[in-house]
Formats: sequence, structure tokens, C-alpha cells
Amino acid sequence: MKVFISSLIGGFESYREAARSAVRTLRHEPVMAEDFGALPHSPQIACLKGLRAADLVILVLGNRYGYIQGTSGVSPTHEEYLDARGKKPILVFVQESNEREDAQTTFLTEVQAWQAGHFRASFTTEEDLREQITRALHEYELANAAGAPDVTQLQLTANKLIPRANSQHNHGSPILNIAMVGGPLQRILRPVQLESPTLVSDLHQQALFGSSKLFNVSDSMESGIESGELVLQQPNGTRIQLNEQGSIFLRVPLASQKGSANQNLHSVFAIIEEHVQKAIESAIAYGAWVFDHIDDTHRLSHVAIAASLDASDFLGWRTQAEQDANPNSGTMRLGQSEDRLPVQVDRPRAALRFEAHDLAEDLLVPLRRMWK
Repeated sequence: MKVFISSLIGGFESYREAARSAVRTLRHEPVMAEDFGALPHSPQIACLKGLRAADLVILVLGNRYGYIQGTSGVSPTHEEYLDARGKKPILVFVQESNEREDAQTTFLTEVQAWQAGHFRASFTTEEDLREQITRALHEYELANAAGAPDVTQLQLTANKLIPRANSQHNHGSPILNIAMVGGPLQRILRPVQLESPTLVSDLHQQALFGSSKLFNVSDSMESGIESGELVLQQPNGTRIQLNEQGSIFLRVPLASQKGSANQNLHSVFAIIEEHVQKAIESAIAYGAWVFDHIDDTHRLSHVAIAASLDASDFLGWRTQAEQDANPNSGTMRLGQSEDRLPVQVDRPRAALRFEAHDLAEDLLVPLRRMWK
């Protein structure tokens, strides 16, 4: 495997040599500007050609940003990063420091904004960097040994995690069922890790206080292993389920989605569209956090999502505006117990963060067609 090493060169030579040593330790080929020799074009063109021919990029960021080039308006390292981003796997290593140049701080902020698509670690000394790179490369090799994801298999697996529609669910609030399966399918968590109290605590805290809140702070929570899967649930029916392959199933009562003074009446007459979309977006955001938490080296590169609604066959579908305009009446469906299959999408894993709104809409619209 060809590994391109991107960093400031001047004053950073010892760290670059540490990176070279780590790459060679695992019998890969380091691609570095120092090795290009005399070429008929500029050094940066040579670097970009070397980067484009590489299989993986190691980005090492220190205190200094480097000289801004007249053609691109950014430093050579920044230009290399922009050329690789979204096209090649990037392992990012950031030197711990409180004395960074302003331009380097801005660059680092840009890199961190894309951290869902990168592995990232910090280092202090040259030896620390060498060890961090060696470990990250080894984990990258293990992650990719599973091969390319079988999208059809992922879709079938996600579909199986969704419970069949409950024809007896004729009362109470509608419930969103959503499953997220990462691929290529492989074991991500060992049994002892799945049972870890720390993992339970982390999942619970994120569900309570993270940007994607699923649990109610005032409610109790029970956790345990059911059929080999970790389950966290609250009395209102909210459920988080995680297995050794890193597959996630979430059950979210739509009544918990606030936003209307008349929300206590919505379950009588209709499913509220905005409640469904908000629940889907929260579930996707929570799933993205779980994947990053249990698989920070991105062994799972693709994700299939399946979703369904568990609700009374008599419920119609309304927007919040329609509900607010006429909260005490609505159109009720004639009860029909047709088998509604889950709706599905699949995307590269990074889409969970960078295309979350579009993903939610791609699930919402087919659900609306089923119910309206």
C-alpha cells in the first residue's frame, strides 16, 4: 500500500521521519516529497501527483501553517488535504499545543469539521507519533480486510431488525422504528465490550443530553442483554438496541416530539409529519454518534437504513399547520391492515452527518405516501 505523508516540511523533519518509520514497519511504501528528486515541474505538482497515486494519506498537523501559495491561496499541506478529502482515506494526527498559528488553527477547525470522514489522534513526541501511526495503519488494514460492503445484504439485515407492523396497535401514540446497519458486516464489539457499564453509560448520556436527545430526563432507564444484544429502554417505549456488528435499532414514540400546544390531540386523528421528520433526524444523528463512538477507525464505511411507523390503521397524516388550524377534527383512514414494508435508503457512512436532512426526507416521503 502506498501511503502519502502530508505535513509541513521545514522544522518538522524529525516527525516526518517518525511517520516514515511507522509506514515501513508495517511494510508499506511511504510517499514523501523528500524522495521525489529532480523533476521538470514544481515540487507541489510532484506532491499532488504522488498523493493522487497513493492509497491512503497521513496528515500530520503541528503549530505552523506554512507558506501560502500564490496559485491556490493556501499552504501546500492544506492544498494536499483539499485534493484528498472525499477521495481517499485520511488519517489525521494533531500535535498537542497551545501555541498554534491562527491560520493553522483555522485549518485544523476545517479538518475537524470533517472528522466523521477521518480517523483522528493527537501526539506529543516523535515516538508518540510513530506509535500512533503504526496503530492506526494496523487498524485500517484490519478494517478493510472485510472487503467492500454488500449493499443488498445490508438492506436485508436492516429490514430484519424492523418489527412487523402491529395490527393491534390501535391506541396510543405512533412509534417510529428505525434500523441502521453498517458494512461491510463484521464484528465491531466483543461480547465483553457490549456488556461494559461504560458503554451503557455513554449511550444513556448521549440519549439524554446529546445533540440528538431520545430519552426523557425525568424517566427511568433499564438496560440489559436480550438475545445477545444490548438494550436500553424507558417506560414510554423508547428503545435503543445495539449488537456486536454495530447494528442499531431505535424505537421512538412520536408523542415525545414536542412542538405544538395541541400535541396531546394529534394521536387521536393523525400522524404529524413534522414529528416524524424530527424523530427520523434525531435517530440518524444518534446513530451517527454511536458509529463514531464504537468504530472510530471506520471499519464500517457504508450504512443501510430501514424505517417504519407502528400506528393505528385509522390514523391519517397531517402537517403541523393543518393540525394547529383544526386541532379537534381530522380525516381518519378507513382501517386497512395491509402489510406496510419498511422504507429503505443506503449511503456512505459520512452521509449520516453531512446529508442527514436529505436522508430524513428520503425516508419521510415514502412513509407519507403509505399513510396519506
